[in-house]
Amino acid sequence: MKFIDRLLGRATAASSQGNPAMNDPQLDTQLELLRQTLATLIDPDTGKDYIAAKCVKNLQWQDGAVSLDLVLGYPAQSQFAARQAQVASALSKLEGVNSVVVNVSSQITAHAVARGLPLQSGIKNIIAVASGKGGVGKSTTSVNLALALAAEGARVGLLDADIYGPSLPTMMGVADQHPETTENKFIKPIEHYGVQVMSIGFLIDPEQPMVWRGPMVTQALTQLLNDTQWDNLDYLVIDLPPGTGDIQLTLSQKVPVTGAVIVTTPQDIALLDARKGLKMFEKVGVPIFGIVENMSMHVCSNCGHMEPIFGEGGGDKMSQEYGTELLGKLPLDLSIRLNADAGKPTVAADSDGEIAALYKAIARKVAVKIAAKSQDFSSKFPKIVIQNT
Repeated sequence: MKFIDRLLGRATAASSQGNPAMNDPQLDTQLELLRQTLATLIDPDTGKDYIAAKCVKNLQWQDGAVSLDLVLGYPAQSQFAARQAQVASALSKLEGVNSVVVNVSSQITAHAVARGLPLQSGIKNIIAVASGKGGVGKSTTSVNLALALAAEGARVGLLDADIYGPSLPTMMGVADQHPETTENKFIKPIEHYGVQVMSIGFLIDPEQPMVWRGPMVTQALTQLLNDTQWDNLDYLVIDLPPGTGDIQLTLSQKVPVTGAVIVTTPQDIALLDARKGLKMFEKVGVPIFGIVENMSMHVCSNCGHMEPIFGEGGGDKMSQEYGTELLGKLPLDLSIRLNADAGKPTVAADSDGEIAALYKAIARKVAVKIAAKSQDFSSKFPKIVIQNT
């Protein structure tokens, strides 16, 4: 029985302290009390308690001293202190507890994708950001989503899939840079603000029009994705061009996309096109993480008055209609446009501001939805090669 207990990870804290006693009634009682208390604490981002979510690791109690690791399955660096305080406050009130040490961290894993596609080398999860039409702030949302994930502690890449109108180099403040090649085969992404960036805009003259037909465009996108030397990314955010054409279909059918985020504005015309983008991903089996309603409210730069000039409630209605989540509402704020044009997006320009907090909240929601998906264990299995001898 002792062997089985150890095999199942039931060895108690006493063993780690050099105490061979495996059947200490007081220890068992205290650990059970700690687990019951942790089971009442809800993670605000997931809505689950920490025991059910299997976040609690290395729970120990020794002479009134409690220690544990709280391992989150999504990046949430801005929330570490709050989670630590939440757990420590609850456990310190228990009888028999004199001190509490909580170590909070994130552990991001690769997750399975539809259609059984193999994962991309150097990338754990791929997030597609799409819209049915242009002008809804999709690229600005993509950039700030990537920066928000990085600010929360993840390793993030950003791919500009808009071959005809690449804008991410300008938004990220790296339009004058050119990527290096390694061994005349792979391209090293440009890194800025802690995000690895790749775009066709780095490889062409800014004033040169891309007069390409569909097959050339899809080939260019595939090469950008496959020939870039992504360095151990937790997430790759792909900024798609508007519409539901060749690029979107190629991405959804040939690239292991973990899921998609749909960006829209509240007005009816934008919602009509956003529905087309959402339905396209549904048809090709790409999960929808949710909807981001951009330009939800106009904020007056003089008095701060807020007004829904593009209408209101559209994102809520669409999310209910298609059974998905409204991830967040972003304001039509002058600073967002100015920061993007200046090459320093909002999350980088004002990382502690209210708008940056909105982007981070959306990023955590997306990451939580990814963490809830089945993990990809393909890398754990050995490759079997059959040879004729």
